[in-house]
Amino acid sequence: MVERKTQAMLPTPCPSGRPVISMTQPIIEEAAMGLVSSSNFSGRNLAIADLGCASGPNTLFAVSELIKALDKVRRKLGHVSLEFQVFLNDLPGNDFNSVFRLLVLSELKGARTGARRANSFCIIGKESQGPSTVQCIYLLELLSDVLNQMAFDGLIDQTKLDSFNLPIYMPSPMEVQVEVQKQGTFTIERLEVWESSWNPHEGEVDLPESLQDGGRNVARCIRAVMEPLLVRQFGPQRKIMDEIFLRYGVILSNWMAMEEANYVNVIVSLTKP
Repeated sequence: MVERKTQAMLPTPCPSGRPVISMTQPIIEEAAMGLVSSSNFSGRNLAIADLGCASGPNTLFAVSELIKALDKVRRKLGHVSLEFQVFLNDLPGNDFNSVFRLLVLSELKGARTGARRANSFCIIGKESQGPSTVQCIYLLELLSDVLNQMAFDGLIDQTKLDSFNLPIYMPSPMEVQVEVQKQGTFTIERLEVWESSWNPHEGEVDLPESLQDGGRNVARCIRAVMEPLLVRQFGPQRKIMDEIFLRYGVILSNWMAMEEANYVNVIVSLTKP
């Protein structure tokens, strides 16, 4: 059994996106090369939209990696410096004032897109078609177990729990391909599937004690995503949120000690002629 720790599991920035972004770096660089080297690329301003950004230190990581890739390509091709316009969008509760404080002056300047547009995104999915028996579903089932137990203990309202619904679907690569082709606006350049561990610190050495429990690490990441939804449903009591994710971390640690725990990431690179 895993010892239940009483320290509050405060919501902290989750680094789980960084390994995925690092894995997708070759695809990002390939998309950047295709965009900047296109014969239609003749402007000086380039817009970047991050439709799933964070609000902590990870907020600018994806954008900064993309800017580095684009600048590397434009230098290689001898183009003028690019000027970037970045759009960040996510939950309304994100603290974008802290985001702005993270900004630093950059020497990167300037590019307006031509007719060609490049888009890359990564979603949690499944390797093949059929019912979603993927491990990511287990993450939500284990959280459901915690919520049911807390309702049984009288800590959250059973009626509110019964009305709490998360309509989540995790597509296979084939399903993504079919939807893109059906929509007809974009052309798929790359479509790949990679696995990454639930634990964002998997394989790292010399971790501080606070990061050595994989279950607690995962619980922190899920809290960053789920807490706004739980607060909306069950109320903003911090003690309740702390208790949910303390229990969740213990259950995750036990489960991960017995099972391999990986996300399936579906990575897609698209272009719009």
